[in-house]
Amino acid sequence: MTVTPIDIFSQSVQLDDGRHLAAFHVRTDADVHADHWEVHTEGDELVSCLDGGLRMYFRGDRQGDDEIVRLTSGTAVVVPRGRWHRIELDEPSDIMAITLRRGTRVEKRTDA
Repeated sequence: MTVTPIDIFSQSVQLDDGRHLAAFHVRTDADVHADHWEVHTEGDELVSCLDGGLRMYFRGDRQGDDEIVRLTSGTAVVVPRGRWHRIELDEPSDIMAITLRRGTRVEKRTDA
């Protein structure tokens, strides 16, 4: 078997267990769908800020009760399975995420 490098910014990678690794160059909040909440029902998600800066929002039980985690270059957060979340940028960033895509749902924000 020949092993070849993969450009993770141009294609996602699916592992044998169904997890996907995806990396993105993002410049605006529109690039990260800041106007939507997302949830993964089948497993945790690892979100890493490779370069730049961003805020991960974890939806609270009540409007305005969201938890915010700031990520800077070289940091990551584990999004627990079943936890609604979204991203906003502090600056243009490179982001990497690893998760199971099956069972993923998105919901338009009503508080924006």
